[in-house]
Amino acid sequence: MYYKYHKYNLYYEKHGNSKNNIIILPGWGNTRNTFYKLIDLLKEKYTVYILDYPGFGNSPIINKDLTIYDYAEIIKSFIKDNNINNINIVAHSFGGRITSILIGKYNININKLILIDVAGIKRIKLKVIIKRYIYKLKKLLINIFPREKRYKLRKKLLKKYSSKDYLTLPINMHNTFKNIIKENLYKYYKKITIPTLIIWGENDLDTPLKDAKKLKRIIKESKLIIYKNSNHFSYLNNTDKTYEIINNFIKKED
Repeated sequence: MYYKYHKYNLYYEKHGNSKNNIIILPGWGNTRNTFYKLIDLLKEKYTVYILDYPGFGNSPIINKDLTIYDYAEIIKSFIKDNNINNINIVAHSFGGRITSILIGKYNININKLILIDVAGIKRIKLKVIIKRYIYKLKKLLINIFPREKRYKLRKKLLKKYSSKDYLTLPINMHNTFKNIIKENLYKYYKKITIPTLIIWGENDLDTPLKDAKKLKRIIKESKLIIYKNSNHFSYLNNTDKTYEIINNFIKKED
């Protein structure tokens, strides 16, 4: 199915037929497919919605630089236009960025929240700052080389200093990626007061465990579960367990 939002044509799926709704906000890229095992379990008791963000999966991209607030507006409108209520959110990685704004800025009415290895807590590291300045300096120095060599040198430099997520994107999404990662969403996470369950992989290298512990401190109504020997996709390593934990958490009366 497709949802039309301004110039966007967004692909989404609806699984199950219950009055209790779960919206899954996946991570960056074409990661909807990583949730099917979990959805197969959840759809027996919940109606589950999941969509592809602009430029990923079955949702085409348009030539516009987006911010994280644009993504949040899309999801906000999706909820409103589809008359989805009695909502629980399961957010992974990039999906956490969107969720923090939906709740912390727009005050969307959510029953319960499950955050899985989410992003948006910006970490300022001296090593990263130094790396950034070295990159900028080398980029300037490339201009001393003959014009015919500059393109190859810039490409080599970009490959060395850019993240895997950035390099795999089409060029017209590079500015969108930069806009997203520069936002520190701590102030919105801090405003979350609904019952929140945080699930994290002990060996997550993309969003380290210390981010989970920080979220546990700043979100008052939160609990933290750590999966041993799991990475950034901790729900994939522990699908059955994740289903049981989510189901018990949503069913529990507070």
